[in-house]
Order: sequence, then structure tokens, then C-alpha cells
Amino acid sequence: MAETWQSKSAPPDCRLSGLGWLRVVLRAIPLGVLVFGGLLILLAVRLVERPLCGLGRPVTPYITQFVCRMSFVVLGIRYTSEGAPMAGAGAVVANHTSWLDIFALNARKRIYFVSKAEVAGWPGIGWLARATGTVFIQRDRSEVQGQIAVFRERLAGGHKLLFFPEGTSTDGLQVLPFKPALFAAFFDPSLRQTLHMQAVTLQYHAPAGADPRFYGWWGDMDFGPHLLATLAAGKQGSVHVIYHAPVKVADYADRKALAKAMEDQVRAGLAAGS
Repeated sequence: MAETWQSKSAPPDCRLSGLGWLRVVLRAIPLGVLVFGGLLILLAVRLVERPLCGLGRPVTPYITQFVCRMSFVVLGIRYTSEGAPMAGAGAVVANHTSWLDIFALNARKRIYFVSKAEVAGWPGIGWLARATGTVFIQRDRSEVQGQIAVFRERLAGGHKLLFFPEGTSTDGLQVLPFKPALFAAFFDPSLRQTLHMQAVTLQYHAPAGADPRFYGWWGDMDFGPHLLATLAAGKQGSVHVIYHAPVKVADYADRKALAKAMEDQVRAGLAAGS
């Protein structure tokens, strides 16, 4: 399945008209001010928040949430959601379509992403990820015990940890099989009996007349051209976020059963919006 959709990936057409470039400027400037201005405010608040609250972040997540919600206003992308975000600490899983997922998932609820360690070194994105409390992990079985310790500490601090079990992004029209290995740490005895997990589906709807995969960022696509195409769009589409009912990890026999259950919920949510 992966080869089928990846073979169709192609960089967005960046041959923009004068009007297209005007839209880029009119959206990019306020978006940059919003994102990086918000980052500076967050870092300033964190200087006070960290020594007083340690792992706890009673203020800065609200800054992240505001920036992400307003980013959709700046871009002109309609944002809607349904269902109730899980209360309390726990793990959240979602399908992965685009860099826009970060904004969509933070806009409704304060969460902390679990990301591969390489992202920490990426210019721009890495800085934002570190500032907002992203958990960086090595996706290696030999590192599972270390992951468990980090997850236990963050969950004890009341954090909601979100990860993408597909292991990669897609064109937004399908859900790839969830990788059971990514669920292994949550079956540690110190987590399993009390941990809850919530599946979330992201539905992207392309602008009228555009390729249904318009917002998808996958395969060998570069970030720059995709960002330009999004900023230049004359008409924008929408994103709809569905929060499914949380489940208790202890109710599942093993990581494979839990991964399949989460995948089925996310897949059903995506099918409902097609």
C-alpha cells in the first residue's frame, strides 16, 4: 500500500502568478509574526514558569494553543472539531497528513508531541518543537526502557503525549497500518493499569476544484514548495478534527491489539468524512 501512494507524490506547482505571490506575502508576514512572536513570548514566560513549576507548564501551553488556532484564521483554512478531548494525563494517537497537523492538534487541546530525535536538529521546526515541550525519542527497541522512563515522568506531570503510529505522513486520503512497536512502552506495568489512550482523526478537505490531496505533505515533498502552495491558494479548504472515545490500555491484551483498535477508530473517522 505504501508504495502505491508514495509513487504518486510530487512537489506542488510553485509557478505562481502575481496574485499568487501577493497572497503569499499577505499571509506569510502575519503568520511569521504570529508564530515567532508567540515563540518569543512563550520563551519569556517559560523563564519564570520553569523554576517555579518545573515539568509543569500551567501557562505556556495556552500560548501555543492560541497561536495554532489563530494560524488557521491567518491562512483562511476553516477549522472545526467534534468529540471531547480526553481529560487528564494520557496518550493520544492520530493519523499524519501534513505539517498542518501540528497546528490542528494543538488548536483544540494542549498536548505534547512525541517525535523522532532527528527533528530536534531541524532548523525552525526543531526550535519550535523543543520550545513547546516535544518529547524526542530514538525509535529503537533497545531504547524502550529509556522511553518508558521519559513517558512516566511526563505523564506524572499531567501531560498528554501525542504520537503518529503510521510512522510517516500520507496524502490524507487513507490511513496506513499503525506500527505496534510504538505502543510497547505503554504496556509497562508502571503505565498500563492507569493509562488511557485517545484516537484522533484529522480530515482535510481541499479547496473547491483542487486535488483532493492538496494539504497532504508526504513522500519526497519538500517543505518550502508545499508551504508556498498553501499560502498562495486563492480559495482555502478546511480541516476537521474528530476526538474518539478514550480507551484504557489495560483492557487490551497486547500492543498489537491496542494498535489495531486505535487504527480502526482513526480509519473509520477518515472514511466518515470522505
